[in-house]
Amino acid sequence: MTQIYVPPPEEIDDIIATTKAAPKYIPLKDHDTPVKVLFTGYLCTVAVGYLFAIIQILFTHGMADGQFGLSVDDIVYSYYGNRSGTLLETKLNGSMKDNATDQERFDIIQWVRDGADKDDYIDNGVKKIIDNKCVICHNKDAGGLPDFSKFENIKAASAEDTGATFASLTRISHIHLFGISFIFMFVGIIFSFAETTKTKIKCVAIGMPYVFLIADILSWWLTKIHPAFAMLVIFAGMGMGTSFVYMWVVSLLEMWMYKPVFVSGLGMHYLQWRDNVHSETIGKIADFIFDLFKKTKHFICVQAVATALPLLKSLWDFLISKIKK
Repeated sequence: MTQIYVPPPEEIDDIIATTKAAPKYIPLKDHDTPVKVLFTGYLCTVAVGYLFAIIQILFTHGMADGQFGLSVDDIVYSYYGNRSGTLLETKLNGSMKDNATDQERFDIIQWVRDGADKDDYIDNGVKKIIDNKCVICHNKDAGGLPDFSKFENIKAASAEDTGATFASLTRISHIHLFGISFIFMFVGIIFSFAETTKTKIKCVAIGMPYVFLIADILSWWLTKIHPAFAMLVIFAGMGMGTSFVYMWVVSLLEMWMYKPVFVSGLGMHYLQWRDNVHSETIGKIADFIFDLFKKTKHFICVQAVATALPLLKSLWDFLISKIKK
């Protein structure tokens, strides 16, 4: 008969203590070097991509009001539109300003204000300008851009500027939701192995990008309905950027500079500051947010419903008016 070994009580206590003391995950500093290289390569590549995304925003949305730099007016013109002018005027005075001379832009805008007549389109030389300066990008192979080789598309662009269309918002919304959520998922997985950040702060840092991502996408649609929500677009973007930078910096420091930064030398002062001030302060902020939500969640829900219903009604009325046309 097989004998089953039953350890004495003192050995059982040692086994339990060892099991409890075992780490639940491998800290970033203890990962193998190839894994660190993999994580670092991904983080650096995503950071470069993030930088180019910001530059692209500055050269597209950031030029909507004709001046370099992102402002509230840029957001309003991009999503709600410049209702005091036409789409062609807004683009020629904004993001497309450098693609034509002042005289060429004046000729096109004057033609639009004179009624955008088809005969004048050829006689006034507007067609030649558009063929030389615009059709190179705005053609049948341009994808989401209107085809300016067809007059009817130019005529449509000479109507009132109502900003982004619901079709374009639908397209970019699902692209951003799928793509950016994957980016933050992998960044969050890497950051979850950090050990110099408390669990509660980890949860806030990992969850923040998804909250701000949904808020960012939602703010586009709300700004399309009413320009007052333009500030929400900027706020949501800043929230995503802040959480990304925090997770990125902590992850890289723990992988490659843990000993000199977090353990020895001046790192000891950092750890003391983190334990006494940094974590305590952020922890208090996190506790305050959680407690505030618990106390006000009923009020927030009521206010959210009260705010959402008029917006939904406005959206519904807008869609019905478009369908009737």
